[in-house]
Amino acid sequence: MKVALCGNPNVGKSTVFNYLTGMHQHTGNWIGKTVSNAKGNYFADKGIEIFDLPGCYSLSSSSREEEVARDFICFGNVDSCIVVCDAVCLERNLNLVFQIMEIHKNVILCVNMMDEARKKGIIVDIDKLSSLLGIPVIGVVAKKKIGLTELMSHVNYKGNYYNFSYGDIVDCAIDLVYPLIDDVYSINPRWIALKLISDDSSFCSSLCERYPKLYGDKLLNEKVIEARYLLFKSGISLSDLDDIVVGCINSKCEDVFSSSVVVSDNNCFVKHRKIDKFLTSRLTGIPIMILGLLLLFWITIFFSNYPSDLLFKFFNWLDVYIRSFFEFFRFPSLIISVLMDGIYRVMTWVISVMLPPMAIFFPIFTLLEDVGYLPRVAFTLDNSFRKCSLCGKHSLTMAMGFGCNAVGVTGSRIIDSPRERLISILTNVFVPCNGRFPTIIMLISMFLVYGTNYSSFVCAFILTLVILLGVFMTFLVSYILSKTLLKGEVSSFVLELPPYRRPVIIKTIVRSVFDRIFVILSKAVKVSFFAGIVIWLFCNVNVAGVSLLNWFSDFMNTFGVFIGLDGAILVGFILGFPANEIVFPIILMIYMSSGNLVDLPSLDVLKGVLIENGWTFVTSICMIIFCLFHFPCSTTCLTIYDETKSIKWTLFSIFLPTFIGILLCFVVNFIFGLF
Repeated sequence: MKVALCGNPNVGKSTVFNYLTGMHQHTGNWIGKTVSNAKGNYFADKGIEIFDLPGCYSLSSSSREEEVARDFICFGNVDSCIVVCDAVCLERNLNLVFQIMEIHKNVILCVNMMDEARKKGIIVDIDKLSSLLGIPVIGVVAKKKIGLTELMSHVNYKGNYYNFSYGDIVDCAIDLVYPLIDDVYSINPRWIALKLISDDSSFCSSLCERYPKLYGDKLLNEKVIEARYLLFKSGISLSDLDDIVVGCINSKCEDVFSSSVVVSDNNCFVKHRKIDKFLTSRLTGIPIMILGLLLLFWITIFFSNYPSDLLFKFFNWLDVYIRSFFEFFRFPSLIISVLMDGIYRVMTWVISVMLPPMAIFFPIFTLLEDVGYLPRVAFTLDNSFRKCSLCGKHSLTMAMGFGCNAVGVTGSRIIDSPRERLISILTNVFVPCNGRFPTIIMLISMFLVYGTNYSSFVCAFILTLVILLGVFMTFLVSYILSKTLLKGEVSSFVLELPPYRRPVIIKTIVRSVFDRIFVILSKAVKVSFFAGIVIWLFCNVNVAGVSLLNWFSDFMNTFGVFIGLDGAILVGFILGFPANEIVFPIILMIYMSSGNLVDLPSLDVLKGVLIENGWTFVTSICMIIFCLFHFPCSTTCLTIYDETKSIKWTLFSIFLPTFIGILLCFVVNFIFGLF
């Protein structure tokens, strides 16, 4: 049995889906979290398949999400449709409910967030609502798992199509066409007739693809023309027909809502509007966003240093015992060297550097998401993006890129325009992912703020400026691409600002750990495992008495010095292509010429090693710039190819940030060289 889970964005569909299937699809308090169908089996009956469809406001197919949802309901052989609504915004949500009832016979309404509605003085009469709609209606609180078992008890409900009356003239036009359409397509023939008459190009294209025989029916086409002529004689154009349909549905929504819902507090949203005036104002929106970013980075830097040092000390302590274990069982020295000096050193470095910042950054970032602030960021930046011929959804994909650029590239699916989606994919790498954050923070701490008062705050301030440089470059490159290679009009952008919600802090932290931190960290550990072997080979295989790593470094040194870096740094980035986390360990291995990562107990010692190898203030600046602007990692490159299906654009995504990074490093090195 196939059950479709439908609804507006941000009404709790994914929460319902997670409970019913036992899966863990990520949920959040903003639109666009689901951009494709997710499938799972109902935990209490494996014979029931549940499909979580993309959130959409209607089935008119003005966006990719709406098209996917509509086509699945129409042509996916769905046995039952569960429409999830937000009890707080029920009147608007009913619009989609009626559209689905008009298409499909078996519709069940799930009114979610009943607890939030009660807090705002909104009382939904579930029985009255069910009577007015003629379908099962169940009130639930999905996050507390209340009412979901009752919801699934109605999954076998068999109903009828809901047929609207659109006025005598329109009804007569529909009656000319629909008798020629057989009721064999799991879609209301009357609704198909309406779409054919209104010339809905998106739906007609899907219909023609799946049922060419129906679409090519000569008599049916003649009746469609006759119906349009009838409307034309009555002064109704096709655009007027769309307005009539929308008006009838909205009028019905108002009637049902007023008859089944009581709002005792008409000022329940006043507080939210006052906050929005402050957070999304043209004067205060962007400064608040920058201050919030500064605070987030300061907390991450201030609280991650100590646990990072503890992890380094713990792994160094553990190193002795693991080596003793291998030596006790007489492992060959070569194997011990590969395992400990290669794999273990690289892997523990990645964990020690990555885990503390992630464990702080992601939970806070998720809390901002759950509170409802991220959509306000998109709203605030929308005007800036429009000047670059893009829309505010671009900022949401940028936010995803902070965790992992590959995730940001995948998240670009929420952008409807193929042109804008491609620009988003190409520029997502300008936002530093979690693999680059620790290196940038470390360099700022050692060379730019070391020994200063309030060093953690100054470090956070400089890091914020670095991030803003990446954001500025995103705007600049997007604008250039929009005016040259990827010209086009700005797409429409509908963004719902969700209500502010009090996050469940413990649940948010746990979700961040399992949904984000473990996933990213496990990927980094897997990559570092194989990278450790490769790095060990480069360090220990000699040609004419010189290791491959040093030979490669010497070869690249001339060009490296030209742009303010050196050969070791460039080799570190090249061999670090599998993952950004291993770039710095490779650089240190080259400098130490030891074939492994030696113990570096503090930033003092690390800074001393770098200075001994020719690092200056200018080197650190150029390193930060190149860390921000260079080719994406292997995972992101593969994701870009999967999304674009183009080797050309994948190669361009590698060339573009690398060229910008080299150019900026050269300019900085040249300017400082003058002094």
